Order: sequence, then structure tokens, then C-alpha cells
Amino acid sequence: MTVMDDWVTAVCAELDLDPAAVPVPAVLDLARDVAHQVLRPGAPITAYLFGLAVGRGAAPADAAARLSALAGAWPVELGADPTDPTAS
Repeated sequence: MTVMDDWVTAVCAELDLDPAAVPVPAVLDLARDVAHQVLRPGAPITAYLFGLAVGRGAAPADAAARLSALAGAWPVELGADPTDPTAS
């Protein structure tokens, strides 16, 4: 097991969730897309909102794909250098 697997298993035990139902790769990809294409602090907030939507019945793969597409289409701030890590 990796540290991520251990962490997810521990969190799921704490929250009485099934670790097999956690779409770890989709959540990590979504967080990466938001952090790199929108802004870094948006990643954990988006992950939280994603979790709320899934908890209310949204399909995880569909919700993650929709949010990743939204992040990919997000306009780059005018005058910002998208390669500058301090721009976010």
C-alpha cells in the first residue's frame, strides 16, 4: 500500500465510508486541473464541492470530467503569465 492508500483507508474508517468507492485518481486529476488552470486554492474547494455533488448522487466520473473541462476552459487572467507559478 502507498501512503495515499493508507490515508484514504484511515479517513474512510473515521468517516464510515467504503474506500473502494473513493475515485482517488479522478479527484487528484481534478485537483491538478484546477490548481494549474484556475488557481491553487481552488483545488481543495473544488474537491469539497465535488464531494458534495457526489454525496447528493452525481456520478463521480461525470462530475470530475465536467469540472476538469470547466477548469480547462477557464480564461487565463489578462496579463498573467500562465507559466509563472506565482501568478496564482
